[in-house]
Amino acid sequence: MATAVDDSAVKQIGETAGEVWQLLDASGPLSMTQLIKQIDAPRDTVMQALGWLAREDKVHIEEEGRKKTVELV
Repeated sequence: MATAVDDSAVKQIGETAGEVWQLLDASGPLSMTQLIKQIDAPRDTVMQALGWLAREDKVHIEEEGRKKTVELV
């Protein structure tokens, strides 16, 4: 059963996913580090938002060694 707290967290993740999408649309591919620094949200929320977008096939995450680059699909 969802609670107000759960709904609020899901809403925040969804809003952050929108911010991530808009940033990537405007700037093109970014490293994970750059993306996290440019979004005004906790790191965990940004990572959850990326998972949301990845699940919906909206972003592609490329791994090169220790570096991860995120881009829109």
